[in-house]
Order: sequence, then C-alpha cells, then structure tokens
Amino acid sequence: MNYGVALYIIVPITHIWTLVPESKASSGWRFKEQEKFMKQISLEELLEAGCHFGHQVTRGNPKARDFVFEARDNIQIIDLVKTKQGLDEAAVFVKALGERGGSLLIVGTKRQAKPIVEEEVARAKEILKNDKSDSINKLFYVTQRWIGGVLTNFSEVSKNFKKLKELGEKLNSPEEKAKYTKKEVGQWDKEKQKLESFYSGVWEMQQKPDVLFIIDSHLEDLAVREATSVGVPTIAIVDTNADPYVITHPIPANDDAVGSIKLIVTHIIDAWIEGIKAQKPPKVEEPKAEVKEVKKVDVQKKEKGKAPKKEKVEKKGTKPKVVKEQKVKAAKKK
Repeated sequence: MNYGVALYIIVPITHIWTLVPESKASSGWRFKEQEKFMKQISLEELLEAGCHFGHQVTRGNPKARDFVFEARDNIQIIDLVKTKQGLDEAAVFVKALGERGGSLLIVGTKRQAKPIVEEEVARAKEILKNDKSDSINKLFYVTQRWIGGVLTNFSEVSKNFKKLKELGEKLNSPEEKAKYTKKEVGQWDKEKQKLESFYSGVWEMQQKPDVLFIIDSHLEDLAVREATSVGVPTIAIVDTNADPYVITHPIPANDDAVGSIKLIVTHIIDAWIEGIKAQKPPKVEEPKAEVKEVKKVDVQKKEKGKAPKKEKVEKKGTKPKVVKEQKVKAAKKK
C-alpha cells in the first residue's frame, strides 16, 4: 500500500507558504510563496506584552465574551489568537489607507497612552520627512481630551484651528507685537496655550480624517459615537469591558498595560508608514504631438474660392472668320 507523506516546513514569519497544484502536465504538487510585506507579531510577543489580561468578571461586557478564553481568579483572559487576528486585519487596513494617501487620527487620552502616542507619531514624521514630506500632514493625534464636534461639527471646530494659527503668527511677529500693549500680548499667549492643550495634534487638519484609531474604546465612547454617526471607519483596542461590535476593526487586548499599548500602537504606525512608502508616483502623461488633420470641409472651401478655368467650346454651326472671308473672295472672282 502507498501511504501519503505529510511534509511540514518551518518558514520565517514574514512568509506564508500554501500548497497549490502544478500544471496539468505534471501530477505533482508544488509550494507557492505568498509574501507578507508587513512585520508579523507572534503570540509569544503578545503574551509577553500582557495583551491577554482583561477586566474582572463582574466588570465584563457580555458582548465581549466571544473574545474571552477563560476566567482565572475572577480575571478574564483574552484569547490571543483572536487578538492576533484582529491586529493583522487592522494592520492590512491601515497599510491600504497609507497606500492611497489617507489620513489617520489616533486618540489616546489615558495616562499610559499619552507618551506612547506622541512618541510614535514623532517617529513616523521623522522617518517620512525626507522622502514623503507631504504625508506628514496626514497623521494626527489627540492626547489631552476629545473635544466634541471634531467629526460631527468640523466646520465650527476648524475655526478654532484657524484662530490658533493666527495667534501663533502674531506672537512670532515682533512688528505685530509692537502695535499692542504687553497685557494684550499676554492674553494672546494664554489663549494660545489653552487652544494648544485641546488641539495641539489636530489643528493642522484640513478635513475630517479617513480613519480613527482609538486606544480604549470604552473610555473614548464619545469619539466612537461621532465616528459612527459620520461614517468614519474605526480601529480600536477593545478590552473585555467594552462593546467590540461598534468598532469597524476591533483588536481585543489589554488597554491598560503599557507594554500592550506600545506593541499595538507601534505595529499600526509601522503599517501606515509602510503603506505611505509603497505609494506609486503619479503617472505623468507626455504631451502628444499635434497632428494637423486637413478637413474635407476646408478643402472644399478653398476650391470654391478659386475661379473656375474657362474652357473654349466652339458652338455648332459656327466657323472661323478666316474661312468665311476665303469663300467670299472666291465668289467675287467667279
């Protein structure tokens, strides 16, 4: 009897191998490589970062039970397989966003997330400032407090963005400051600091962002509701106390541990950077050589403008004068 042989191959995490049939000419099988351009995060890394710790059972959301592996010592344990699945799907989505030049707004106002978000955004802008400087203005963040109306009433909120820009220009101009008293200039400075505390990471936005990335969807409930009402897709770290079904791309994970937040935010930012770098340059169409076509109408007009040539046509019954004179002379002689 012939027994089938099972073959297992260990490959790097940057590649996925699938078994596909060869052409009809051969009856064998071959391996086809499917490259994954983004860095893959393993289950061990998620475990070491503490992504598996959820909330207490009494604080859990019933809708998040699908992501819970089990409960130990009254603490819910998150299924890391589903965490990895959600993280990979979100990374693919963000990479596609970067490839088409979309804008990303990161919302992380909790104490553990603030420094991580600001550090990762600064790192991304530092990487892209030389090659893709235009894309720097498409990455925004909120780390102080979510201001209501940023998405649902953007036209009014953008007036504060404009005011903050004008105050900065006045304070940086010695000539403008010389026209006013020190008290008035001091009031400008206080107002500028107040506006910066609210809009420091978003005041350069020209329009609503294409995607919202939220750390702790339960805490940032207002941002989630605004994004849902205006149809902006959301990516969020969803703990066991939150509803994962209001998020477009939920990532079930611990949203309190610094290691967990750092790992997920870094991976999402790296996916966006990779998408920006993979942008194809716009095609520049070469000007086509102008072909002068002679239209039939123009030719006919030119022919009409010319005078037609006169053809000498002798009428029937007419003879030249010389022949007539010769006949008259002959008749006289007779």
